Amino acid sequence: MDLINQLVLAGAALLLLAILASALSYRIGMPLLLVFLAVGMLAGEDGPGGFVFNDAGIAYTVGSVALAVILLDGGLNTRTESFRAGLRPAFVLATLGVVLTCLVTGLFAAWLLGFGLLEGLLLGAVVGSTDAAAVFALLRAKGLNLKQRVSATLEIESGSNDPMAVFLTIAILELLLAGKSAPDLGMFSLFAVQMGMGLLAGLAGGRLLAWLTNRLPLEAGMYPMLVLAGGLALYGVTTVLGGSGFLAIYLAGVVFRHRAPRESGNILQVHNGLAWLAQIGMFLMLGLLATPSKLLEHALPALAIALALIFLARPLAVWLCLLPFNFPRREQVFIAWVGLRGAVPIILALFPLLAGLPEAPLILEVAFFVVLISLTLQGWTIPGLARRLRLEVPAAPEPGERLRLAAGNGGEHALLGYRLAASAPAVNHSLEELRLPAGAWPLTVLRDGVPLQPAAADRLRAGDWLYVMARESDNALLADLLAPATAPAYLEKRQFYGDFIVHGDADLDSLVEQYGLDTPNLPSGMTLAEYLTGTLRGLPVAGDRVRLGKLELVVREVEAGRIQRVGLRIPTHLD
Repeated sequence: MDLINQLVLAGAALLLLAILASALSYRIGMPLLLVFLAVGMLAGEDGPGGFVFNDAGIAYTVGSVALAVILLDGGLNTRTESFRAGLRPAFVLATLGVVLTCLVTGLFAAWLLGFGLLEGLLLGAVVGSTDAAAVFALLRAKGLNLKQRVSATLEIESGSNDPMAVFLTIAILELLLAGKSAPDLGMFSLFAVQMGMGLLAGLAGGRLLAWLTNRLPLEAGMYPMLVLAGGLALYGVTTVLGGSGFLAIYLAGVVFRHRAPRESGNILQVHNGLAWLAQIGMFLMLGLLATPSKLLEHALPALAIALALIFLARPLAVWLCLLPFNFPRREQVFIAWVGLRGAVPIILALFPLLAGLPEAPLILEVAFFVVLISLTLQGWTIPGLARRLRLEVPAAPEPGERLRLAAGNGGEHALLGYRLAASAPAVNHSLEELRLPAGAWPLTVLRDGVPLQPAAADRLRAGDWLYVMARESDNALLADLLAPATAPAYLEKRQFYGDFIVHGDADLDSLVEQYGLDTPNLPSGMTLAEYLTGTLRGLPVAGDRVRLGKLELVVREVEAGRIQRVGLRIPTHLD
């Protein structure tokens, strides 16, 4: 009994220490997951804690369940708009990109470490995928609001490329255990089974979970648990039947989010917390599993492999995979750099260890080193690189309160509550003077705790709460009036988009004539949206820019793949 209490105390103390240490990471810009990993290593056998943990079986089991919870949360947070913007490039990166990364890294590792071809490819497969936990955590913790095409590609890729890495690791390991020295055609049938079953199970499981959530009368707190239990059951069943459980649980989350069941806000909030708990626990455990003194024995070759992965294999794979999609060079550079490695390589490195492969200890040490280098070198520099490459866009402020209406029937309306800041344009104006979006209805003004009818509220004041029923897609327009975001100068909306906003259906010829633009080869008879879409040669997203004479056209709002609003900006030498 005392031992159990001591373990609970030690676990809670480690968790509390990791959470408190995360506050320091915000101040110095240190990646959060690196903090959790470092706390685990300090508590391990080479650190002051001196706790010895070397059970690879427990580490694999706990890590797999934690990763399943993280992927479920990643799917739940993947919006339909993100899928439209990033699905095709992310799919190619998640499949062909992982294979290319595995080949380049594996061949280099085989040459450097003196491994056979399959042993080198096994190491390449272990470190071949980007880590969903690392990417999700870093992008959210840093508060980066990237161009949708970039963020969607990164998040969908990191959530869906783990199955490919797992498949390659298992397939190559089976070839090694069978005594073979090169890949064979049997890998293709295994790939078809794993991915096919994972795809079907994920699509069906997500629809079933959404149906159950809309039909079962449960306490509000039970719906998140229903989704968690259903997702983990789906992961387990798919894995037992020989499919990819990781792909199934991620797709189930995506389908569930797309079908917009009731209690979705409550479910998302709870699962975000569960995902953070899974990330902290997983990285603490992997930190305990690491032995820093052993890592130093092979530091130089491990460092060389990590650098080859970061500067050669990943950029080459990104460049080849994104060629058909006309990604701008700056976006390719950023996507290549955000190839973060996290817990997944360490978990996959446990496969050969559990199988008794002679090279397994060295593969595990190299995987640990690659993760440390990736989180330190790449994780620490991502915010600055995003700003230097001009890939950030102004964030649309979220309402202080949100209640989705008729979600179970596919509706998109919500009750949105905004607390008016002193800088909000709506302050000192009456509701009649505000140009609210069509279909947005002010319901009440809450002033000093007293609800007022809109007609009796007179002029709005700073500190008022204004509640509006509107479509959720109207939040961007409402937020401009009611809750402007505080942002750095370079992300201030007028600086970023320009002083004038025009509709995408505006006539291009009239715009050229009005501003006296010198554009002799410009096609005539086009709308502004048609011209921008044709010039950008791809699905447009907010923040895309096209130079037109002395003006810069900046896409401000896109709905269902069509440009709705465009900013007119005059570039200066300060840009």
